[in-house]
Amino acid sequence: MSVERIILGIDPGLANTGWGIVSQRGARMECLAYGCVSTPSQLELSVRLAKIHEQIGAVIERYAPTCVGIETVWFGQNITAAFATGQARGAALVACAQAGLSVGEFTPKQIKLAVVGTGGAEKDQVQYMVKQLLGLSAVPKPDHAADALAAAICYTTHQGFEGKVSA
Repeated sequence: MSVERIILGIDPGLANTGWGIVSQRGARMECLAYGCVSTPSQLELSVRLAKIHEQIGAVIERYAPTCVGIETVWFGQNITAAFATGQARGAALVACAQAGLSVGEFTPKQIKLAVVGTGGAEKDQVQYMVKQLLGLSAVPKPDHAADALAAAICYTTHQGFEGKVSA
């Protein structure tokens, strides 16, 4: 028996946290909605994190996902940006935990591999494949929303079409 579920994808960031909702029925996926939580830099950190938490919570309440695919923090060269992203990620994860969602955490490389077929894919390749895989008429904007949808798609490849964790 194939799985039917609604998956929330999250691309965390302090300035912009992308989110996307994907419905999965077996191998078939459909985009239900997507968007971005933006927080201005002039707001206090605590206010920015509260906004991310509240708005992701509102998305969860509206679309009732059962699981979430979220991108892990990539440190790269900028440690300060990584800490800010980690805090935003934490705020989003608290909203997911409060709703009792099953969480899949994926590296940028895992997400690119799942969506494009190569872990070294460029951003425009990921956006194009998100559009194709979900049958959208245009690439989702902003790019944070497209990345969130990619995280939701990645969840399906790691959790399988039957809802089982794949090795």
